[in-house]
Amino acid sequence: MQKEMVSGSPRPALALLVAAGPVMAAAALGNIATIPNIPIWYAGLVKPSFNPPNWIFGPVWTTLYVMMAYAFYRVLRAPAPAAARRAAIIAFLVQIALNAGWSWAFFAAHSPLGGLLVIGPLLIAIAATIVAFRRVDAAAAWLLAPYLAWVSFASVLNAAVWRLNA
Repeated sequence: MQKEMVSGSPRPALALLVAAGPVMAAAALGNIATIPNIPIWYAGLVKPSFNPPNWIFGPVWTTLYVMMAYAFYRVLRAPAPAAARRAAIIAFLVQIALNAGWSWAFFAAHSPLGGLLVIGPLLIAIAATIVAFRRVDAAAAWLLAPYLAWVSFASVLNAAVWRLNA
């Protein structure tokens, strides 16, 4: 069976499935850990004055996940050396796993400290993914910039929640 490849990259439909799969899985796993804990556990936490209203998180994360999937799609489709593409794919998969892991550490485990222990490596992994994506497709790297900014803000928020509730 011949693989469907164009310039060493999967065809658009296959690339779209491959790009969307891990992002949708992370979003779904994150929601499973998060949503049941918002009205009970999270609502009872003391939060800093700069904590956004709960309704903002859904649209922000939806937008970020769409941008992540599109960036990953671009990397999968870009004509690039195999080693650069492989490094970008690995970096992306590591950061998306940490992304889902944060929800489980913070919300499911009811642990702001656990969230901090995951969000630090997540920030590093996002930055590494941006660097790896840049070597394959500059636009894909830029598509992750808002994600890095939001997770940077989330890390400050996470630290404040931990401090206020310790």
